[in-house]
This record gives sequence, structure tokens and C-alpha cells, in this order.
Amino acid sequence: MRTLPLLAALLAATAAPAFAADATEPAFRALYKELVETNTVVNEGSCTKAAGQIAARMKAAGFTDDQLVQFAVPEHPQDGGLVAILPGTDKRSKPILLLAHIDVVAAKREDWQQDPFTLVEKDGYFIARGVADDKAMAAVFADSLIRLKQSGPKLRRTVKLALTCGEETSGAFNGAEWLANNRRELIDAEFALNEGGGGRPKPDGTPELLALQVGEKHYQDFEVTATNPGGHSSRPVPDNAIYDLATALKAVQAYKFPARLNDTTRAFFTAVAPTQPAPVGAAMLAIAKNEKDEAAAALLSGDPMMNAMLRTTCVATQVSAGHAQNALPQRATANVNCRIIPGETVETTLAALQTAINDPAIKVAPKISRNKIAIQPPMSAAVVEPARAVAKKHFPGVPVLPTMVVGATDGPFLSAAGIPVYGVPGILYEADGGGVHGLNERIRVSSVLNGRAYLHDLIIAYAK
Repeated sequence: MRTLPLLAALLAATAAPAFAADATEPAFRALYKELVETNTVVNEGSCTKAAGQIAARMKAAGFTDDQLVQFAVPEHPQDGGLVAILPGTDKRSKPILLLAHIDVVAAKREDWQQDPFTLVEKDGYFIARGVADDKAMAAVFADSLIRLKQSGPKLRRTVKLALTCGEETSGAFNGAEWLANNRRELIDAEFALNEGGGGRPKPDGTPELLALQVGEKHYQDFEVTATNPGGHSSRPVPDNAIYDLATALKAVQAYKFPARLNDTTRAFFTAVAPTQPAPVGAAMLAIAKNEKDEAAAALLSGDPMMNAMLRTTCVATQVSAGHAQNALPQRATANVNCRIIPGETVETTLAALQTAINDPAIKVAPKISRNKIAIQPPMSAAVVEPARAVAKKHFPGVPVLPTMVVGATDGPFLSAAGIPVYGVPGILYEADGGGVHGLNERIRVSSVLNGRAYLHDLIIAYAK
């Protein structure tokens, strides 16, 4: 799920007009409701069922069997997905791909104010598990293809839709990864539109900014291990696996990776700098011009989000040690979670951790990786300019800022297969997270409906 690198105070924005309901809105609401109310928690619900429900709606709208490909593997029959294809008029033009995951994080009924898998509309919000992450976008994309199939306009480019499972569960069958590795031709596209962008509303609901995600960091876990012969706890010795691990983790805590900017983060700092008071604005401009400006980097690094945008970050997230309360520990291990900046690798990050720990007795090893490396897509005018042009119509006066996601999406699976991935603007997500991955997940009704209108026109702008 996305993590928008947004500041506490940004450009003041003119309120966007509310979009009036149209004749197609009830059908969208019905699709959205059905998708949200279908439990798609991995190992609990069924993405395959949800994908089939959307496929049925698309077939009723006129999609033929050869334009709807449902997929699953025998080992994970409930983790399936759907690829839908809306053919364009020009077979020589490369398609565009719409990517959204339909699985969600688990939600316990006893912890929520209402059934997490019943869509509730209350006080201007949709409330249920997945209403924001990522079923709003999945429903909007599917709805747009249905509308385009039914009433046009005819598009020059082919538009494809991939609805996949497994994004929210590490180690699960991942539909985006499977398509990239096994059915690359099915999702072939010039570029893909994904989660990771969006935008943010002010407290009163009016739009504050729109975010176009161009690139993300690479997710990688490392296991740090200290071992020792151990012994009886009544005869302690200085050499102790827990103490050795603690010393190693303190070294990781103290280590700062060097600042490393790319086209996206450089453009972000340059755009936001004029809105910030001294000395923050000046530091943003300085770091955008010279990533080696240590004074600027030090000042900006005081903000956790800014720090995450500037560099690779590694942090201890889990520890396990000892085998008995009355014995000296024979083994102590920790998980160190790293988010690696584009341009750096698992190998270079491993080397940096080993150097920081500086103890050959401490073993540091990468765990299984979701992918190999973060590949930064280009800041292509063919992607950026239509997003800004359509925003002028739907969100007049609201800035569109390039952002780099410091969390993780399924985009890197496609990037590794040669398909650049961008997180689209349009749907506004709450500044406080809106309960995503937590209790009582919510999103403004206006954010979903206004985002639906924006994204429909954006798809047309890219494909016409």
C-alpha cells in the first residue's frame, strides 16, 4: 500500500467543484459495494471470487470471452485475478495497463465498530476494509472500462486491466509477479497506472494536492544473527549473544546512508521549496541542486518522511533471543527492514550494514526478496503532462507533485519486466491514513467519486 511523502503544510489550493451524479454512478456504486463486501483476505477469503464477479459485470457490458482472462494456479486456487482487454483502433500503438490489487489486510469484527466487510456510508465517508486500499481504484478502473465498452469513445490505444491478489501479504502468491513472469505478453504495455499516487484533502475535504508517483523504494529484510556457546546463567561471562546483537543493532541505528536523489525527488523538493519557511525551503533547493550538501541533508533528515525520501533507511523491527530463562543465550536474531533507494542494490545495502556493524562474528544475510531492485521510471512528459492537464479540468488550482513512494506496491514486478509503472493522482487519501491496514478504514465519498471522474478522463487522455 502507498505511503505518500507529503509535508505538513503545502500550497493552498482552490476547492475543486463537487461532481454531480450521473446515470452511470449507481452501476459503479453496485460494483464497488460488491467488491468491498467480498472478503479477499489471503488464506481467509477469495480474490478468485471477486475477480469472477467483476468479470461477470464486464461480460454483461459486452466484453467477449477472449477479452477476459481469469487466472489462478492450482496451489493457490483462491488467490486468482483477472486481466481484461479493451482493444484500441491502432494495433501499432502499445497498450496502457491499469493495475490494482483486490486483496486486503485482515480485519477482526470484534475490533471494528461495524462488520468490516459491509460497506457503510456515513458522515460523508465510505467505511469498510479495502474501501481505500485498494478497492476504490480497482472499482474505478473496472468501471471505466465498462463505460468505455458501452458508450465509447473509441480509443486509439488498447487499454488493459489487471486485477491481482497477494500485494498485502509477504510470501503469498502474488498475481502481479505471476503475470510478469508467466504471462508477460498478456500485460504488455508502454506503461502501467497503479496505486501509490493519489493526493490529499484538507480537513474540510477540499483538495490540498495531487500526487503522481514516479518510482518507489525497494523493500528488503535482513536477518542479523549473533551466536554463542551459551552456558548456565549463574556463571555469566562478558561474551553474550544478546549483548552482541544489541551492540550490532545500535550500530545500525546510528548509521545513516548517504543522501541520493533522483529525477522524482529532485523535482519534488524543487516544487515544494517555495512553499516552505526558512530554513527548510532553502535546504530543499540546496539538496535538489547538490545531493552531497550535508548541511541541507542534516536539516531535512529531522523529518522522518523527508529522511525516507532522501536515502536508504534500515530499522530493526523484530528480535528473538535465548532458549531458556536460566541459560545464557546461544542465539539472538533480529529482523532489519530496509527500504532501498532506486540506484542502490541489496548487495550494496548488505555491505553497508556489515561495515556499520563492524563485527565479523555477527552474521547479516538478506531474506527472500519480493523483487531484485527498484527501477526508477522516467519522468516522461507523455505521462506527466496529461495528468496535469486533466487535473486543471477536475481540480483547478491544485498542484500535481511528483512523489516517490517510500513504502511498497506491486509496481516493481512490472518494472522488472520492462513495463514502467506510475502511481496515478485523482483519489484523495486521508492525511491521517484513514484507518488503512487498521481499524474502521474510511475514505471520503467525494474522494472516490471525484477520483472516478478524473481517472476516467485520464485514461481517455492517455489512450485517445
